Amino acid sequence: MTRAVVFAYHDVGVRCLRVLLEQGVVVPLVVTHLDAADEPAWFESVARHARWHGLAVATPADPNQPDFVARVHAAAPDFLFSFYYRQLLGAELLAVPARGSFNMHGSLLPRYRGRAPVNWAVLHGERETGATLHAMTARADAGDIVDAQAVPILGDDTAAEVMKKVCVAAELTLARALPALRAGTARLRPQPPATGNYFGRRGRADGAIDWQAGVAAVHNLVRAVAPPFPGAFAAAAGLPLRVLRTLPAAQPRAPRAELRWVEGEVRALCTDGALRLLEFELDGVPCDAVAFRARFGDAALPLENGPR
Repeated sequence: MTRAVVFAYHDVGVRCLRVLLEQGVVVPLVVTHLDAADEPAWFESVARHARWHGLAVATPADPNQPDFVARVHAAAPDFLFSFYYRQLLGAELLAVPARGSFNMHGSLLPRYRGRAPVNWAVLHGERETGATLHAMTARADAGDIVDAQAVPILGDDTAAEVMKKVCVAAELTLARALPALRAGTARLRPQPPATGNYFGRRGRADGAIDWQAGVAAVHNLVRAVAPPFPGAFAAAAGLPLRVLRTLPAAQPRAPRAELRWVEGEVRALCTDGALRLLEFELDGVPCDAVAFRARFGDAALPLENGPR
């Protein structure tokens, strides 16, 4: 009988927890987070799924406190797993399980270590990412790799769409790796020590558009922060502009960044090309090409960068 204490959150946490249960792993304790009041719940609840399966659930403010480490010890786990849990686990916790502690990370390590790996990959125009199961060490996302699964990033994928693929990749990776981990036959490979960068947490202010960055950079930013994330923002002729979905357009470059009606749609003209605004809000309300032309006609609205 294999026992595992599971630290989990988000859809990745739900799917990976269910993989463990499907393969007969006994889970005496699930550790998760209380949902933040200021964050829309656009992903599944680990606590709800755990309780459906009759599992004990804990939501400590700090799992590294001695009393909680003692509770994990008392669960006598063979393994400790972290699936999109948002806090770093300290050395005392990582040392508890008899057979190791493992984390599922939403990138192809060693690339995109740290926070929000999917959003950063989309922002940088990557065409591939994935999920990596690795041993946990004192340094985040740096432990030996058990297994990984790649997924493609399409040129118009949003971060939320890529996240769905990464969730499936995480499920496949764990399901494939778990039998060897339990049997003690898994062959781990070290991460190259000199490669891979760390990326930090992203916030609402990171959605500010810099029109001088060019069409590709703005398009990638829009994809990286599209709903359910806060969206990319700027201003057009002083009016607040929130851009939610774009596609590059075949358009001659413009001498300045401006927003205008062109051939039945609204486009952001930049100095190196143009973007079709497929979904956007102007002056605080949803807008489309019909409403835009009715209000502004053929006028060109100068585009201003989003405030930081």
